[in-house]
Amino acid sequence: MNKLLSIFIIAIALVSCKDQKAITQKTKEAKKEVPFVWEGANLYFLLTDRFNNADSTNDVNFDRTKKTAKLRGFKGGDLKGITQKINEGYFDQLGINAIWMTPVVEQIHGGTDEGTGVTYGFHGYWTKDWTNIDPNYGSKEDLKQLVAAAHKHEIRILLDAVINHTGPVTEKDPVWPSEWVRTEPHCTYDTYENTITCTLVKNLPDIKTESNEAVELPTQLVEKWKKEGRYEQEVKELDEFFTRTGYPRAPRFYIMKWLTDYIKEFGIDGYRVDTVKHTEENVWQEFKKECDFAFAEWRKNNPEKVLDNTPFYLVGEVYNYSISGGKMFNFGDKEVNYFDKAFHSLINFEFKWNAKQMAFEDFNKKYDSILHNQLKGYGVLNYVSSHDDGMPYDPAREKPFEAANRLLLGLGTSQVYYGDESARPLIIEGTVGDATLRSFMNWDSIQNDEKTKKVLQHWQKLGQFRKNHPAVGAGTHQMLVEKPYIFKRSYSKGDFTDEVVVGIDVAVGPKIIDVSTIFKDGQQLKDVYSNQTIEVKEGKVNLDSPYTTVLLESL
Repeated sequence: MNKLLSIFIIAIALVSCKDQKAITQKTKEAKKEVPFVWEGANLYFLLTDRFNNADSTNDVNFDRTKKTAKLRGFKGGDLKGITQKINEGYFDQLGINAIWMTPVVEQIHGGTDEGTGVTYGFHGYWTKDWTNIDPNYGSKEDLKQLVAAAHKHEIRILLDAVINHTGPVTEKDPVWPSEWVRTEPHCTYDTYENTITCTLVKNLPDIKTESNEAVELPTQLVEKWKKEGRYEQEVKELDEFFTRTGYPRAPRFYIMKWLTDYIKEFGIDGYRVDTVKHTEENVWQEFKKECDFAFAEWRKNNPEKVLDNTPFYLVGEVYNYSISGGKMFNFGDKEVNYFDKAFHSLINFEFKWNAKQMAFEDFNKKYDSILHNQLKGYGVLNYVSSHDDGMPYDPAREKPFEAANRLLLGLGTSQVYYGDESARPLIIEGTVGDATLRSFMNWDSIQNDEKTKKVLQHWQKLGQFRKNHPAVGAGTHQMLVEKPYIFKRSYSKGDFTDEVVVGIDVAVGPKIIDVSTIFKDGQQLKDVYSNQTIEVKEGKVNLDSPYTTVLLESL
C-alpha cells in the first residue's frame, strides 16, 4: 500500500513539475510579447523609386524618356521591390517595425526644367491624380500585397500625404482650375500668412486649402477618369463622402477623401504628412478626423487583419520644427500647436544638431525631460539624414557607428533613412541640390564590401534591441556611470515593464558593470551585442567581449 502511495505521489509530482514548466514557459512567452509603441518605434524611410527594383517591366511610363539631370529621373524602384525585401527578412534583421515610403500616387507625366536639367516626379511629391498609383511604382494589387506582407512581419506601413500642392505645370500637365489653386505669390516665409497663402517655389501650384467654396472637378481629371473607365465610380464615391461628412465640396476635402481611401482599402497604419506648416492648422485637425474614421472602418471590415488597438498614426513635417519648442512652432508673428487634435508626432529637425554638438548624457537628459513633460503623450521623429536635408549629421559617412548609437539609442522615434545602415553615399558628384541624397540603394556594397557589412551588423544589433525594448526609445533615462558611459532605460505600460542597460565606448575585453539598481543577484541577463548569457553576482555582471558596446536585457 505504501509502495503504491509512493508511486502515486511521485506521479503527481511529475505532472505538477510538467505543469509548472508549462506555466513558466507561458510566462516567458508572455514576457516576450512586446507592445508596439510609436514613441519608441524604429521606422525606415525610403524613396519608393530608389530602394529596390523587382519589376523592370514598369520602369518607363507616360513616355518619360527625356534625358534627365543626374539622379533626377525614375530609376526603377517599385512596390514589389519593397515587398521582396520584407519577405526576405531584411527589415526584420534591421529591427524595423514601421516603413514610411514616399508618395505612391500618380505623378505628373511630363518633366520640368528649371535650369538644372529635366526632372521627373520620381520622388512622389508632384501629384497628378491622388486616386491612382503611379505605374512606375506598381499597381493597387502590388500595394495590397506589400501591406499584407508587412503586417505578417508585424511591420506598420506609412504612406506620404500631400495636400498643400499639385505637381508642376508641364506640356503634359495643365494647371488645375483657379478655384482649386493659386500660382502666385511665392512664399517669403517671414510671417504666418507669407508661409501659407502662397506657392512654395515657382511652378508649384498651391491648393487653396483655406477655401470653403464648392468647386467642380478639374476638367483634366474628369477626362482622364472617363478615358480610364472609372468616372462614374469616382463621382459616386465622392457623392457618398460629401453626404456622410456634410463638408463643402472645397478643394481640401476632395483630397482628404482620396487620401483616406488608401486607409479604407489597404489598411495602412499611418501617414507622414508633407509641408504641414504651409497649410492652415485646422486642415490637419480635419484630416485626422477623417483618417481615424477610415481606420475604424477598415478595422471593422477586416477584423482578422488587425494587428492590435494602436491608433492611426500621423507624423507631420513642420519644416524646422525643433523639440526645444515643445508643442509650439514659431512663425515669428504667430505660434502654432500642431499636436493639438492633429499630429501624434512631428519630425524633429533639431536632432542631428543635438547629436553632433552635445555630449551623449546631456543629449539624453534633454530629450528625457522634454518627452516626459512638455510632450508627454506625444512624440518626435528623429533622423540623422533625410531626402531633403542638405546638412546631414554625417554627410561623408565617416561616422556610421556613432550615427547609429545616437539615433537608435536615442529617445523618441528613430527614422532610418534608406542607406544609413549601409553608409550609402550622400555626396554624389555631378548632382544638383537634393539629388545627391537620393542615389539608388547600395545593395552591391551590402553583398560584397566587408566594411559595409560591419556597419550593417552594428545597425542591425542596435535596431533589433530597440525593436524588442520600448524602454530604449520611449522609456525614462538614467545615467549609471559617466565613464565609460553606461545608462539604463525603464518603461512600463499596464502590466508590461521593460528595463535595459546600455554601455557605450566600454573597454574591449573584460568589463565589470554594476547593475545592482536594476537587476537582482542570480538573474540571467543577455548581452545582445555579443550574444552572451551572464548571471548577476553581487550586483555586477562580468563580461568579456571584443566590442565597445553592451546591450543588456533580462531573460
